[in-house]
Amino acid sequence: MNFNTQLGFALAFCLALAVGSVGAVEAQDHQPEQSAPLPLEAVQLFTEVFAKIKSEYVDKIDDATLLRNAIRGMLSNLDPHSAFLQPEDFKQITISTEGKFGGLGIEVILEAGLIKVITPIDATPAWYAGIKAGDLIVKLDDEAVRGMSLKQAIDKMRGQPGSEIILTIAREGEPELIEIAVVRAIIKQVSVTGNLLDPGFAYLRLSLFQRNTAQNLRNQIKFLIEKNQAPLQGVVLDLRNNPGGVLASAVEVADLFLSDGDIVSTRGRSATSAQKFSAKPDDIMADAPMVVLVNGGSASASEIVAGALQDHRRAIIMGTRTFGKGSVQTVIPMNNGGALKLTTARYYTPSEKSIQAKGIVPDIIAREAEFSTLPSPDQISEADLSGHLKNDAGVDGDVDADVDVEDAAPDEELDATDAALVASDYQLQEALNLLKGMSLVKLRLENNRPND
Repeated sequence: MNFNTQLGFALAFCLALAVGSVGAVEAQDHQPEQSAPLPLEAVQLFTEVFAKIKSEYVDKIDDATLLRNAIRGMLSNLDPHSAFLQPEDFKQITISTEGKFGGLGIEVILEAGLIKVITPIDATPAWYAGIKAGDLIVKLDDEAVRGMSLKQAIDKMRGQPGSEIILTIAREGEPELIEIAVVRAIIKQVSVTGNLLDPGFAYLRLSLFQRNTAQNLRNQIKFLIEKNQAPLQGVVLDLRNNPGGVLASAVEVADLFLSDGDIVSTRGRSATSAQKFSAKPDDIMADAPMVVLVNGGSASASEIVAGALQDHRRAIIMGTRTFGKGSVQTVIPMNNGGALKLTTARYYTPSEKSIQAKGIVPDIIAREAEFSTLPSPDQISEADLSGHLKNDAGVDGDVDADVDVEDAAPDEELDATDAALVASDYQLQEALNLLKGMSLVKLRLENNRPND
């Protein structure tokens, strides 16, 4: 028996064992689904290609590398959010979870061989340097990005705090490439900030969803009530450029402002992926008017909150269409110390709408430089990503990892806005004006109620 035949039998046997094991685990989770027969022809083709690479490729490649690349290939064609994490990559998630690492502060994806910016994170080097959502990074220093894996690009962007990297950017509307120097820093993310815009009217900014975000938001609201020396008449909740985060955190944040009803549900192939989350009694704002600001950088957990508050008519959603990431990723540890990040479900708003590749459409369209009811201009969205997960209705719209770090305690020095910021932020100006109008209407309705 020759080498290729031996290798083919060995790999086919291993794959059969692996598929059989997975099928057994899945059968325990949801009995109705039966494991499909092993595609022997495809397995034979795989082993044939494997053997040819081993015997004839110009450079020698070890078995582990070839199999690792095969696994990556399987996942890369599922959707943009599924991936295999090597032990060092999985460990990096833990480092990021602790909230301290030397980097630039941007959420990125690999798209058409380039690095695309989903959003810069608030108060990070990338944010201060002027990196924008939708920017395409074509070079890191003098090295072209095309041909790099996402991990290679991220590794190159991370580095010693205080060191500089030059990003060459292609930006829509700009005829020439832009070079932006960014100085790496320790990225320590604070998810909750806030202030009083005017007496009685609060501004709350959520930059991402961490495990303690809801509690810190509750503390911030209590702090602002004390600062106002009276109950708040209204609040602007700013979710612009918030890339998401922990699902449970989004549920808890929405629950702060809802007294009953569903918040979000998730459904996938496995019975264990079907979950429904409902609100508990008590609205921390006592039904005071709310305006939620969103844009194309609002994704995932941000869309859960905006969708729940919109469907329950608890808040007016203002801004531009959101990103449209309506899928759930589960991180499954592997025996080798790595992990499988796999898309396992879609989530649905209380009205049973899937926003996957569609996004949340605001009640009022408010762009940065104008205020109108016209559709939002083209912007980066989930539907733009190659191989994105389809909306379960089969129609796309026309338009990720847990992060858990400490939030600073409410403090006047952490104020995210002041009069100057409001004046320079058109969307925030409009939100405040709308909030004041809603508060006035609510007050008049309450005063005109007949006596009980």
